[in-house]
Amino acid sequence: MSPAIRCGCLSVLLSLLVAGCAPSESRALVRIDGSSTVYPITEAVAEEFQKARERRTWVTVGVSGTGGGFRKFCRGELDIVDASRPITATETAACRASGIDYLALPVALDALTVVVGPRNPVSSITIAELRRIWAPEAHAQVLRWPQVNPHFPDLPLKLYGPGTDSGSFEYFTEAIVGRARASRSDYTASEDDNLLVTGVASDPGALAYFGLAYYRENAHRLKVLGIVPPEGGEPVLPSVDNVRAGRYRPLARSLYIYVNGRASTRPEVRDFVRYYLARAPELVDEVRYVPLAEARYAEVREAFEHWLAGGRPAAAVGERG
Repeated sequence: MSPAIRCGCLSVLLSLLVAGCAPSESRALVRIDGSSTVYPITEAVAEEFQKARERRTWVTVGVSGTGGGFRKFCRGELDIVDASRPITATETAACRASGIDYLALPVALDALTVVVGPRNPVSSITIAELRRIWAPEAHAQVLRWPQVNPHFPDLPLKLYGPGTDSGSFEYFTEAIVGRARASRSDYTASEDDNLLVTGVASDPGALAYFGLAYYRENAHRLKVLGIVPPEGGEPVLPSVDNVRAGRYRPLARSLYIYVNGRASTRPEVRDFVRYYLARAPELVDEVRYVPLAEARYAEVREAFEHWLAGGRPAAAVGERG
């Protein structure tokens, strides 16, 4: 490299540093990881928060699944974990062993959505049929649609779903099979819901489940199945109204962020959570999930402030959704 070019590069570097492009170490940092389902909400909040603070705070948002996020969180590696299910007893014990105090804050409602390819003639499915598809004993046995229901099309059954670190996987298996993590394993698994969307959209015999936002974003490429309620009756679609009214059972759920107590003493983390809860009604809707009622958001904000002040909510605010 010639001296002129070398000097030019140094000038550009110095200009960038002076303009505010210094390494991220000079900025306050908020570390978040966890659920791929909650990721679009948190990413939207993080982007708006960074703009509002003129990039003085850097927010990193990873996607390692709810289980993977809790493992990092309970080792003290995260300030906040995104979760599509409540923390388990085992995870609680791991956090306690590491001295990690936390508060669970519900931020949205979701509906695990069952989809097929657009050319599949099936329009609804029962809980019993979903169990027949996904139960562990279906592994390498239930391979065609007519094995689930003789009226279903004579097509190979190709399955897509979340990986085993996903909160969606745990919630779905408990709701459908009756035991968390009980599932056949011969399916295409990914923590990236966009890969699941692509797989189903291109295969007329495919079926998948994932969060409502990914369906709503890709509704033109997919066909959603109505879920027949456990007690029978007309199939129910995962619409915003059905989720809010409690009609989409048993696949509607709450989405959470869990805040590390020690991290909440840092102003950037406190400010980020306050910003999250203030902007959630707008941004949750923007990324196509279902916002909580405004009164519920007010309750969650109050619980967070009470917690910061050294108190503890009378009930675990996160457990009631």
